[in-house]
Amino acid sequence: MGKRSIKENKNIYQQLREEAGLTREEAADALGFISESRIEKFESGKSPVHPEEVLAMARAYRKPALCNYYCSHECPIGQEYIPEVKVKDLAQIVLQTLSTMNSLDKAKNRFIEITADGQISEDEFTDFVRIENGIKEIGLEADSLTLWMENMIASGKIDREKLEKARKTLAEDSAE
Repeated sequence: MGKRSIKENKNIYQQLREEAGLTREEAADALGFISESRIEKFESGKSPVHPEEVLAMARAYRKPALCNYYCSHECPIGQEYIPEVKVKDLAQIVLQTLSTMNSLDKAKNRFIEITADGQISEDEFTDFVRIENGIKEIGLEADSLTLWMENMIASGKIDREKLEKARKTLAEDSAE
């Protein structure tokens, strides 16, 4: 059995491994293709972690948010284009989404006025940006909902197969 780390400034990979109750040896077994020494290297910051390693850790540690963390904090492309998705509870996601949808509903006529001519004039920028931000917020809330679902699946509270069956049924019904 491995020793418990007393290191103070642990990176997220070490924190999540320890939260999962795994030693490096146990994590290496769970991850399959990542050795103990490799885990030590990216946990200590001696070597960058690779995307496929992050994906494997997210699954093994049951922490789907790790993928978003990697993309939004460590991947150069993701740092530019992927926002960090906050882990929230379902009620918080629903209320924020509905609040934003209400704001956008009030702004839809202005959005039509601004975009009807295919151009955005200087005096329309502020309103356009406000609406754009609301749309982005809806996107982030959708991502939060997806992350919430993935967390529920990872914790065994939602059955992935039943969820996929429901999604497939809905897609088939929509296609008709």
